[in-house]
Formats: sequence, structure tokens, C-alpha cells
Amino acid sequence: MNTSTLRLLADARSAKAGGEQAMAARQGARVSELVTWARTHSPYYRRLYRDLPADAADLALLPPTGKRELMAAFDDWVTDPAVTLAQARAFADDPARIGRPFAGRYTLSTTSGTTGTHGIFLQDARATAVTSAMMARLLTGSLSVRDVARIARGGGRVALVIPEGGHFASTVAAARLRGSSRVAAFSVHQPLPDLVAELNDFRPAVLAPYASVGALLAGEAEAGRLRINPALVMLTAEGLPVGEYARVAAALRAKVRTSYACNECPFLSYGCSQSWMHLNADWAVLEPVDEQYRPVAPGEPSHTVLLTNLANRVQPILRYDLGDSVLLRPDPCPCGRPGPAVRVQGRAADLLTFPGAGDEQATVTLAPLPLATLLEAVPGLELFQIVQTAPATLRVRLHPAHATLWHQAEVRLRDLLSRHGLGHVRLERGSEPIQHSPGGKVRAVIPFPATGGNAAGSTLP
Repeated sequence: MNTSTLRLLADARSAKAGGEQAMAARQGARVSELVTWARTHSPYYRRLYRDLPADAADLALLPPTGKRELMAAFDDWVTDPAVTLAQARAFADDPARIGRPFAGRYTLSTTSGTTGTHGIFLQDARATAVTSAMMARLLTGSLSVRDVARIARGGGRVALVIPEGGHFASTVAAARLRGSSRVAAFSVHQPLPDLVAELNDFRPAVLAPYASVGALLAGEAEAGRLRINPALVMLTAEGLPVGEYARVAAALRAKVRTSYACNECPFLSYGCSQSWMHLNADWAVLEPVDEQYRPVAPGEPSHTVLLTNLANRVQPILRYDLGDSVLLRPDPCPCGRPGPAVRVQGRAADLLTFPGAGDEQATVTLAPLPLATLLEAVPGLELFQIVQTAPATLRVRLHPAHATLWHQAEVRLRDLLSRHGLGHVRLERGSEPIQHSPGGKVRAVIPFPATGGNAAGSTLP
């Protein structure tokens, strides 16, 4: 562990021990530093803030930003003049480069494009170190001495259940850890019985699946097919109904923790025992706002939320519209942890259940993630929505609606369904528009019975 990371770890402990006041002090100083840095080194922000006072450091005075405009101005947005969008796209289009440093010094990851624009995001060395420090904060706040002992008895083995290919944050992390005998990556695209068999053989002490996959694995444990004994289950990327977290914990006999984060800010928050997400407010700012970007009172769901990442200098994120609806807790959380606490209403994981081939009494259940990640990898496809309109029918909406894109999407989906024994499921090409949530995001996979335009889904605790 390098000296920078050690200093950040010490500072993170000090900020947490100092409570709200210590976090607020650090946040204020870092906002001022980031605004000055962005105005000085990013041509995009220099133009955006040209009519503001030179010493403006109040976030409320700064205009919001969004993925579409930032990606369009990528070369002027980044503060390293040697980095270009063309270079970043070429890197992201090459699966062989997953896990390797971009330009020799940055971590590159891509987003799923749930707002219609695929994002390419870079983390510099400091942002990477802050991410490590915040992960340590999450783990030290979640694990007891007994939990640590259980992990040690389990050989410290960590199982990551992630998509295949693509420069997703989880895939990049898995690629960098691949050399360790104690960390293994398992594909979410394989049939569930195969995944269960591989996990039974690996016997992880820590299980880190996407939330919907975690719910499936809990069902396998309840049925006696998954026989592992993890001390900790880290659920990421999606939300589940509140009761599902307790079910996963009981089925796997493990402590379950979650986080609300994004490629734009991988260290945004960590979950607590009261099912709230505590913001790492010393390094990030989250502003719940209405349609006109006006502040929303604590206790009321927001239309969207503005994110400021205080760690990343190469690609400054300032008042960035995430498109998620959040609810800010109006009072201190009973868990006693500092930092604003939120619940998120814009990321829901819903399982899809299909009748078995030739036997309607048998069923096959898929998590939405394998379906979605396949289409995210289709070149030129900006946006999609998969709707289960009947028990054995999937209707696929694409943008742009080109015949070539439909062919690629159909081939990929048909191959995945066949691997899961679902070759009888019908695929339809939808001509209707893709439905968006009030915050502008798209619910990529909607199970039967279809829930229409309710893209927000269930609440993430």
C-alpha cells in the first residue's frame, strides 16, 4: 500500500471520528480546490464558469452538468491535454485492454448508457486511492472481529460474480485482481446451475454479486443446491425490495452490505444496518433536486440528484445530473454513522421468470443483468429496453432502430436464452418508443407483468 493511500486511510478515520463537522470542513475545502482546478485546467469548465466570480466556490452558484454535454466536449472536459476521446474509445473497444491502465496512468471504465449516452470515465491515481480508502471505511464499519475471523478461516477467498467482457468497473477490478489465487471472477451469463457448481467448488469467504444475482443465489441456497458459507455478501449495482436483503442474509447465513455508487464516483456511499446509504461526504456531494434543479427538502423524493466527486482531477465531476431519484433522511440515522443518509429509488433489480420448455410447471429465472450487459456491448446501440410482455415473450426496443442492430441484439439474446434452456422464448422487435423515468433514465429490463412507465422500480434501502 503506497504512502498516499495510507495518508488517505488515516484522514478517512479522522473524518469519521470527527463526525458531521469534520466531514463538512473537509468537503468545503475540497469543493473550493476542485472548482479552482477545473477552471484552471479544463477548457470546458473555464467556458462554463466564465461569468461567475473568480472565487466562486458555492456549489449552488454553479450550473449543472450532464453526461451528454460532457461526452460531447470530452477533449475540453479532461484536464490532461494528452488524453482524447478517440484514444479512449479505441481503448474501450478493445477487450484485451480490460484492466490495463489507459494512457499508462488512468483507470478507464464505461457506463451502460441508461440515459441514452454511453459514458467513458477515467480515474486518476488520487481518485483510485480515495476509492480504496472508502472501501476500507465500509469494511471496517461493517465487519466485526468475528466476521474477520470467519473470512480468515475461509482462506480469504473472494468471489466476484460479474458480466463477461466490457470495460465495466467490476470487470476492470476483476481483471486487475486475476493474479491472486484468493480472488476469482464468475460469469453472470452462464446457466445458474453451472454458476452454483463453480461457487460450491471455490467456497468463497466473501461473495460479491450484483444484487439481482444475489437474490437468485439466495434461492439456490434455500433449495440446498448452493452450499457455501460466506461471512460477507456485498451486493452492488442494483436495488432490491427492502425485505429481500434480509432474505439473502438468512439464506446465505452471512452479513449483507450494499453500496450506492456509479462509474462517475465509485466510492459514493456505503450501506448500514438500518438499510440506509451513508454518503462519504468528505469526498462527495449529492444534491437532491426537483425538475428545475432546485433543492428538495429532506424526507421528500427528488426528481434527480446532482453529484460532485471531490477526488478526481483528470475528469472533474461537478453538479453532474445522475438521473436517480433519492430520498434524503431528515434526521440522524439510528446506526450512529456520520454523513447524510439516502435511499435510492432509481435502481431496481427485478428477476424474470419463464416457463420451462415443454413443462409449464418448471420455471427458469434470469437476473436482468446478463440480458442487459449483452446489449450494452452492441456497437452503435445507444439505448435499449427489454420488456417481458408475456411469460415466454420478450419485446426489445432499440435506439437507433436499425435492422443491423436488431439482428445483432437478436443473435446475442437468442444465444443467451438457448444456453439457459430458454430457446422457446419468443423475441419481438418493438417499434414503440423507449420509456424513460421522470429523471430521464431508462429501466433496461422490465419483467412480466410489465410495469409500463414506472422506471423507478422498487426502493433501494
